[in-house]
Amino acid sequence: MRNVVPVILSGGAGTRLWPVSRETFPKPFMKLPDGQSLLGKTLKRAAALSGVDEVMTVTNREYFFHTRDEYSSAKTSLNFTYVLEPCGRNTAPAIAMAAFGLAESRGEDAIMLVLPADHLIENQDAFSDAVSLAAEYASNDYLVTFGISPSHPETGYGYIEIGDALDEGVGEAARFVEKPSLEVAEEYLASGNFFWNSGMFCFRVGTLLEAMREHAREVYDASLACWEKTRRGEVPLALDEASFSAIPDISIDYAVMEKADKVAVVAGSFDWNDIGSWSAVSELVPGDESGNRIIGTAVMVDSGNCYIQAENRLVAAVGVDNLLVIDTPDALLVADKGRAQDVKRVVQHLKLAEHEAYRLHRTVHRPWGTYTVLEEGERFKIKRIVVKAGAALSLQMHHHRSEHWVVVSGTAKIVNGEEDRLVRTNESTFIPAGTPHRLVNPGVIDLVMIEVQSGEYLGEDDIVRFEDRYGRS
Repeated sequence: MRNVVPVILSGGAGTRLWPVSRETFPKPFMKLPDGQSLLGKTLKRAAALSGVDEVMTVTNREYFFHTRDEYSSAKTSLNFTYVLEPCGRNTAPAIAMAAFGLAESRGEDAIMLVLPADHLIENQDAFSDAVSLAAEYASNDYLVTFGISPSHPETGYGYIEIGDALDEGVGEAARFVEKPSLEVAEEYLASGNFFWNSGMFCFRVGTLLEAMREHAREVYDASLACWEKTRRGEVPLALDEASFSAIPDISIDYAVMEKADKVAVVAGSFDWNDIGSWSAVSELVPGDESGNRIIGTAVMVDSGNCYIQAENRLVAAVGVDNLLVIDTPDALLVADKGRAQDVKRVVQHLKLAEHEAYRLHRTVHRPWGTYTVLEEGERFKIKRIVVKAGAALSLQMHHHRSEHWVVVSGTAKIVNGEEDRLVRTNESTFIPAGTPHRLVNPGVIDLVMIEVQSGEYLGEDDIVRFEDRYGRS
């Protein structure tokens, strides 16, 4: 196989998978029933390709530390490079920035393999064979996409119509079509000339950039301007915010693939699942004699064809059928399976109501670890804080709240105004409002603490950072 550089696109809110997928903890980080995340599985699949020595990841800068933590658990000698977006601008800008990066580091003959982070593919050998074939065509200046033979008339995917055959398992792309109605999807399935559009691509870097210059000049020029304004000596590479935000928000399909002439489709003989809804997730779990699929603990009485996912609580279902029940510590989803695509409408309602459940979980991930809101009420909030070994919170101050810290396990190094001392298990400290303070874990195990906040305003935005090792403002 020609050497390729996998480019993992990791972003998107995954609103149809609420309440597990949220804005600050999107779909790629979700744990599947086997305990692995979609992002982790994508990395493993990319790393197993022959000749791969680098994986580039394009993601939002807010997800960098969590992504790095996911990758650190992978046992691989690969070089990880990152391109960090200040905001989401769809796949065309993301792929363009990755292409500029690879052109600079490896030259325009480098072959890039674009992989969304939220796909599930189990057959590694068949996937590797398809990538090898795609890389050959990409090296001959084809823009290559991967088509999936449809198993049913799916209305949630785009389709690609195949034209003339180029080789066994490879054909020219006649046209790209949007998500169809059920009637049209049935026609596509019966014709045998249509594939599902997988959203995976393979290009020679120079070919992609030239096609973008020709067919999406506005995207190309704006992306180039962003690249030139980005401080490229930084690691990870954080894209210039103002110029990246000015790039048109458009997919690579609309911008380039639908317009270009030399587009090849490699037929994927591997299994493929775009984990885009709870119905798709439910199919990963074996069903019982009544068709119920359960993660967690559930009691089913005269109920069938349900998917139950309960993280902490017992769920009991009586006399119901064809339901999705997703229970998380702070939100519960109950939906008809046939309406799985409409879960995103819940998120729209939450956004309009400015309810934080669209954005945050009760447990929130930070570069230094996590915090979990245990309880809150008028003028108080109680959190469980976990600080990773060697990590530190920013040197900060709050205008409106004081904090009591109690160490549950580990040792904390605490800056509290002019005081700098160690606080050990079962010891505590008090930080008055307006006092600069910092929390550091100097040990080799996690530091676990209980924080009790008290004050007139307890919002997370009441924070003034004086210094932060993670570059947060």
